[in-house]
Amino acid sequence: MKRSLSIFIPILLAMSLVGCAENGNSQPAPNTQPPVAQEASQPKPATSAAKETVYPLTVTDATGKEVTIPKQPERIVSTSTAETEILFALGLNERVVGVSDYDDYPEEAKAKPKVGGVVKPNEEAILSQSPDLVVGGISMEKPVADKLKSLGLPVYVTHPKKLDDIMNNILTMGVVTNKQEQAEKLVAQMKKDISYVTDAVKNVKPEEKKKVYMEFAPGWTVGKGEFMDEVITLAGATNIASDTEGWNPISEEKILKDDPDVILYANGIVDEKTGVKLEEIIASRNGWEKMKAIRDKQIFGMDQNTLSRPGPRITQGLIDVARAIYPDLVK
Repeated sequence: MKRSLSIFIPILLAMSLVGCAENGNSQPAPNTQPPVAQEASQPKPATSAAKETVYPLTVTDATGKEVTIPKQPERIVSTSTAETEILFALGLNERVVGVSDYDDYPEEAKAKPKVGGVVKPNEEAILSQSPDLVVGGISMEKPVADKLKSLGLPVYVTHPKKLDDIMNNILTMGVVTNKQEQAEKLVAQMKKDISYVTDAVKNVKPEEKKKVYMEFAPGWTVGKGEFMDEVITLAGATNIASDTEGWNPISEEKILKDDPDVILYANGIVDEKTGVKLEEIIASRNGWEKMKAIRDKQIFGMDQNTLSRPGPRITQGLIDVARAIYPDLVK
């Protein structure tokens, strides 16, 4: 399979489709804390004890740009599958009026009007929904975001690199949409999931840590600096690609030499040129039958969406990964 890296990595991250993802570009990473600064131009309602966002609200997105939201968003368009999952998890079903062509979770998202791809969504389709907030991943092309901003639309762009970034995105989205308490509850549950895994594997000695190779698309793995690598680390294992950074084409010889104990792959991925399933590609590579993971049948398919989408289900992906690596420890 051959396709431009500029299309490859964010598509897998955002929509987990067959065959591809796109390298995140050189945009700055988001702040590690929710980048929220409220302009107190309105008093908080005295009739409710619940947390309320004060509008107009100014936030700083992953591009480093300030975004001002004049009032509570009532018509939200999401061009990113992960952000769509966040919006629905916050109970904003009725306020979401448009999603990317690849949004498939939750089920209700499938019925929402489609606004194009995650890299270059359709501007006309977005405008037709008269949104008062557009949310996109870093894969949204800058000219598209700039055009939408020039039309007076608040456009908030995300690019989480770590699990903390993902949770902070959720908290920020809770503030932006006036769903703070829901966001805090969601993040609290995610933190419980992380603690569950880290507590379960905390007694694994450094010399006993299993070596893990992860292949999320044919011929591609992930190194340090990305949340997929962090998931392996939190699960008490060692990513054999952690000597690299970001998304990388694999070296079959290096992986054979590293001899991983466990191989994880994104389930349901097929090489679009040959039609061969990813697990079959892995098992048929020259010499790989000598690997410990293959000899011991320690090859596991992970749900591609929970594994690759930086949204509220990432901690379920963490639990699944940890169970595959240490089934005796993570029940």
